[in-house]
Amino acid sequence: MAFIDLSEIAERELVPGFRVRFVHTDHVTISHWEVAAGSVLPEHAHPHEQITNVISGKFELTIDGECQVLEPGKVGVIPGNARHTGRALTDCRIIEVFYPVREDYR
Repeated sequence: MAFIDLSEIAERELVPGFRVRFVHTDHVTISHWEVAAGSVLPEHAHPHEQITNVISGKFELTIDGECQVLEPGKVGVIPGNARHTGRALTDCRIIEVFYPVREDYR
């Protein structure tokens, strides 16, 4: 599995307006999101560390009560078990990395 064509991975909509394709390795899960403007990610937490990288658009991310707008060049680092939520201010493309693997997303 040295090379992956994302177009060959089935797209899923886990939350209204959040479409995703997942790549899993032995140690991490990488998610490729297409998020529609105005879509809201409900507050939640999980034991996985998460890095959120906005490739295009503007995404408002709140981590443990601290809120910032992410756009290309800004990255959100979410520790395991931290409460977080988000809202797409525009259409967005986002890549996230989770450690360890998100077995619930396989």
